[in-house]
Amino acid sequence: MTDTLKGHIALFAAQIIYAMNYSIAKDLMPGFIGPLALVLLRIVGAGVLFWLLSLFAKTQKVEKSDLKKMMWLAIFGVVVNQIFFIYGLSITTPINSSIIMISNPIMVFIFGIIVLKDKITGLKISGLILAITGAFLILRFRGNFEVGSDTVLGDMMTLVNSTSWAIFVVMVKPIMMKYNTVTAMRWMFLFGSIYILPIGLYDTLHTNWSVFTGHAVFAITFVVVATTFFAYLLNIYGLQSLSPSVVSMYIYLQPFLATTFAVVLGKDSLTPTKILSGVLIICGLYLVNLKTKKTQL
Repeated sequence: MTDTLKGHIALFAAQIIYAMNYSIAKDLMPGFIGPLALVLLRIVGAGVLFWLLSLFAKTQKVEKSDLKKMMWLAIFGVVVNQIFFIYGLSITTPINSSIIMISNPIMVFIFGIIVLKDKITGLKISGLILAITGAFLILRFRGNFEVGSDTVLGDMMTLVNSTSWAIFVVMVKPIMMKYNTVTAMRWMFLFGSIYILPIGLYDTLHTNWSVFTGHAVFAITFVVVATTFFAYLLNIYGLQSLSPSVVSMYIYLQPFLATTFAVVLGKDSLTPTKILSGVLIICGLYLVNLKTKKTQL
């Protein structure tokens, strides 16, 4: 199995986790826990897991100059990304958040041209358009996208999250070409934990843990272990062998996989529109990856 294929499998697995997360963790906020407390648990919990993993996995010594870069990358890829996504989601609608996140691969595409000097190709643009169309179709029929005074702050926060993650995915690529996944993640999540403590500690200490049900405990555990620890691990692993554009394009699979997961659970039905959306998304991913194969393999 080639490294490129392993990268695609890792990214696909990450999207499955994200898709499951919508159904598992949707009722956590604000009923059980506040957004800042949830972000603290995600970052600190995943940070502890990355350092525990580093006891058993091979790690590398990080140069001081690269540690400084990781300190900055942790702001964009760990702290700002998660705070603005979780807090934004708590004050906007899930459909608004999902549609706004469509902007992420577009931003990665633009940043990649500026920072990594990626070339604009017809295949990449065509793939991007196909995937955007497919994702928008499936999201449009899942609910109503409405921007108003009640959601505008949450929508703007989601957009900041999307931009922050795009910056991270592009800027972290050189680091991931130099260090393995566990080495990079343990340091970035350590810095992220230091940043989030003064921000989320108050809300965490004032969370009423006594009202947590068994499902809420399971959902929190899933968010920390699967949606944060494993998903970051898989995404960054994929970034080592694939371009930032390809990694970000996988976000378009999330609404399709979330719908598929809901169909399996009997909470949704399969329609021709949803099938067409899936086909468009997969074709878009394929076209974007054709460019990657020509330049990187």
